[in-house]
Amino acid sequence: MTTTPRERAREQTLAEITRIGREHLATEGAAALSLRAVARDLGVVSSAVYRYVASRDELLTLLVVDAYSELGTEVDTAVAAVPADDHRGRLHALARAVRAWALREPARYALLFGSPVPGYHAPADRTTGPGTRVVVGLIAVIEDAHRAGAIALPATPLDPGLAGDLRRIRSEMALTIPDELLARGVTAWAALFGAVNFEVFGQYGADTFADPAALFEHHLVVLDQILGLA
Repeated sequence: MTTTPRERAREQTLAEITRIGREHLATEGAAALSLRAVARDLGVVSSAVYRYVASRDELLTLLVVDAYSELGTEVDTAVAAVPADDHRGRLHALARAVRAWALREPARYALLFGSPVPGYHAPADRTTGPGTRVVVGLIAVIEDAHRAGAIALPATPLDPGLAGDLRRIRSEMALTIPDELLARGVTAWAALFGAVNFEVFGQYGADTFADPAALFEHHLVVLDQILGLA
C-alpha cells in the first residue's frame, strides 16, 4: 500500500520521538520520562508532540513495543541463521541473542523486565504480540525438536490444575509436545531470563564471576538437560 507524504511525515516524526525517548530512557530512567523534555530535544513546542503522543504512558507504550520488536527481530534472525535440524544450536542462538541485546540495551531491557514503572500499565492489545515473540520462538524450537525425535523425557505426573493450564496452552499454540515438555519449556524460559536479569542488574555481585559469559554458556548446557535435548 502506498503511503501519502503526510503519512510518511507522521511516521518519521513518531520515529524521532521514539528515538529521543530511548535516549531519555537510558539517561533519566522510565519514571522520569517527560513529553516536554522530548519536545525540547525535538525542537518543537510541547503541544506539537501531543498531536502524536497523547501522554507519558503513550510514550512508554511506544518504547515498550519498540524494544520488544527489536529484541524479537534479533532473536528471530539469530535462530534463522542456524540449520533447522540443529535444535540445540537454535536454542543456544536464541538465548545468546537475548543476552547480547540485554547487555547492549540495559535501560530498554529494564523497561521490559525490570521493576514496573509506577502508575503505568502496558495495554495488552498493543504489547502482548511483540512481548511474546521470544517465548513463542523458544517453544517453536522445542516443538521442532520434539517432532524430529531429538528430545527424550520420562513421563512425569503433573498437578491436575497445571495439566489443565498446559492443555489450554497447547491448544492455543497448536502444539504436539507433551505436558511435561511444555512445563520444562516454561522452566527454560524462566531460567533464561532469570540468568540474564542477574547479569544485567548486577545480582551476582561485581567480582563473583570473572567471566559471566562462561557462566551463561554453562546455563545453556543445563537448559539442554532440562529439555532433554540430544
